Amino acid sequence: MDIKRILVVGAGVMGHGVALVAARSGFDVSMADVKEEFLEKGMLGIKRFYNASIERGKMSQQEVDSALSRIRTSVNLEAEGTEADFVIEAVFENKEVKSNLLSRLNKMCKPGIIFASNTSQLSITELGEASGRPELVIGMHWFNPPPLIRLIEIPIGEKTSRETVETTIEVSRKMGKQPFTCKDSPGFIVNRILNPWYNEGMNLLDEGVATAEDIDKAIRVGGGFRMGTLELRDMVGLDTALQVTENLYQRLRNDKFKPPDCLRRLVMAGKLGRKTGRGFYDHSEKLK
Repeated sequence: MDIKRILVVGAGVMGHGVALVAARSGFDVSMADVKEEFLEKGMLGIKRFYNASIERGKMSQQEVDSALSRIRTSVNLEAEGTEADFVIEAVFENKEVKSNLLSRLNKMCKPGIIFASNTSQLSITELGEASGRPELVIGMHWFNPPPLIRLIEIPIGEKTSRETVETTIEVSRKMGKQPFTCKDSPGFIVNRILNPWYNEGMNLLDEGVATAEDIDKAIRVGGGFRMGTLELRDMVGLDTALQVTENLYQRLRNDKFKPPDCLRRLVMAGKLGRKTGRGFYDHSEKLK
C-alpha cells in the first residue's frame, strides 16, 4: 500500500508522541482531537521534544522544521478521515469509546484503509467487529514515551488479514520501531508480564514494607531498570493504569492482576500522576 498520510486520532501523551514519530519518519500527519486546546497542548509537547532533540544533537533545525511542516491539526475528524491512508487511534483506553470511534471512522475513511488501535489490552477481535471492517483492524500498541521506546506490539484479531499485518509491520519499521506480532490475548505480551510486577510494588506500599521512594530505588539499583514501578505508573497515568489492570483482572480472573488498594484510592482522590501533579509522587513543580 502507498501510505503517505497517517491520521492520528488523539493528541494526548500517546497521540502526539505517535504523531511526532510519524512526521519525523517522513509521513504526512493529521492529528485530530475534539478540542483545539488538546491539539495545542499536543503540538507544544511535539515542539518541546524536537527542540530537545536539537539541543542533544539528535536532529538539526532543518530536520525539525521539515517534520513540523508535515503535521497539521484538526477538530474536523471527518475531513481528515477522507484523506487518510492509514489510521492510528490513540484515544482513552475504553472499549466503548474506541468501538464508537472505529465505527465512525468506517463511515468516513476510504475502503481498504487500515485502522490500528493503540490499545494496551483490549480485544482487537471485538474492536474489529465494532468497526465494520474487521479484516482491516489491528493492534498497534506503542509504549510511553513513543519517541524513545522502540517496541511496538502488534496483536492480531481473528479476522485481521495477512495484508493488514504486513502493512502495519512495514509502517512500524519505517518509523524506526521494532514490531512484534502476537495473538489477541488479554494484555498481549508486555502488559501480561509487567502488570503483576507493577501491582506487587503497590502491594508493598499498601503493606508498609517500604516507602515509594525506596521501593523504586531498590528496583532501579537491584534490577537495572531506568524507572521503578511506582514512577512508571505515575508517568502512564493512574487512571489509565487502573483501567488496564481492572480489565485484565476481570478477563483473566487471577488475583495477581487485581488492582491494589492504593491505586484505587489515588484515582478516587483525583491524584492521577504526572498529568495532575500528584500521584505516588509530587509532580506539581513540573506542571508550572
